[in-house]
Amino acid sequence: MAGDKDTLLAMGFDPARVEWALKATGNRGLQPAMDHILENESKSVPNLKNVSGSTGSSATDARDVDEDEEDAEALQSLGGVAANAVEAKSIKCTECGKIFKNTDLANFHAEKSGHDQFEESTEEIKPLTEEEKKERLDELRAKMAEKRSRKAIEEAAEQKANEQLRRKAGKDIHKVREELQAKEAIKEAQQKKRDKLEDAKARAAVKAQIEADKKARAEKAAREKALREGLPIEDVSNPATATPQSGSSTSGVAGKDFKETRLQIRMSTGGQPYTTSLPSDSPLSAVAEFLAAQTLTVNVDTVTFAQHFPRKSFSRTDFSKSLRELGLTPSAVLIATP
Repeated sequence: MAGDKDTLLAMGFDPARVEWALKATGNRGLQPAMDHILENESKSVPNLKNVSGSTGSSATDARDVDEDEEDAEALQSLGGVAANAVEAKSIKCTECGKIFKNTDLANFHAEKSGHDQFEESTEEIKPLTEEEKKERLDELRAKMAEKRSRKAIEEAAEQKANEQLRRKAGKDIHKVREELQAKEAIKEAQQKKRDKLEDAKARAAVKAQIEADKKARAEKAAREKALREGLPIEDVSNPATATPQSGSSTSGVAGKDFKETRLQIRMSTGGQPYTTSLPSDSPLSAVAEFLAAQTLTVNVDTVTFAQHFPRKSFSRTDFSKSLRELGLTPSAVLIATP
């Protein structure tokens, strides 16, 4: 109806939504159209050609009027209806007290609210005044604002929950990454330590081999010189010609049978002792290099060694002698002073 459309447009509703609401409700009045607009405000307006409404209500009302008039004439002919009978002008819902202009509006109310108790009423529905229209518009706007506010709160709560999940996932990933980095750092440190020990052992073995080669060449040169001069050949490696210190140790003649020497090195400053095994022909300097690779407090050029039993101190000239020559085979305990 033109009046309902103008009223809805005056309330500030979108013209397209007003056309949609009136057509969808079959022009059954202002209230159904407003309810339709509020219920479908979040939906887009469809093509009005595809919208079907209750367009048959007028024909139905016309038929109902004709039938009512025929029934009234029949009753009057039988004397069953008084001339001054009261005509029903509306339909009233006895559960909530609302009044509706026609049956279609009452049915719409029943579907929406679930009420099923209605009766005919002589009250006539008056058109809304300007004041009532304004009041109804304010009420609708308040409902729409409340709905938008509620929706905004729900969206904010959902966004907050999603953000918490995202942060938790980020923290878990960061923690796993830190644990992996810590493990890799430990592995790398252990590998560096193993490489350092292997390098020290390799250097000691190479130096021991060099010293052994030097010694062999010196013995060979001495024998060749003795042969040229006709002198008796002296076996410098014979244990009988060893120094008294070497003879007093546990190596002696039997020390030649040990290819490796086990050493335990204790620091004069205290701390955990270091143990290693070196070729018996390695010089004492190889022990100094091994110890320097284990701790930064030891310098190869300044470190000194000593034995408690038998009590003995090794000078810098002893660093070029082999462990076998110094009587440290097959095993010995050395005291190192940085």
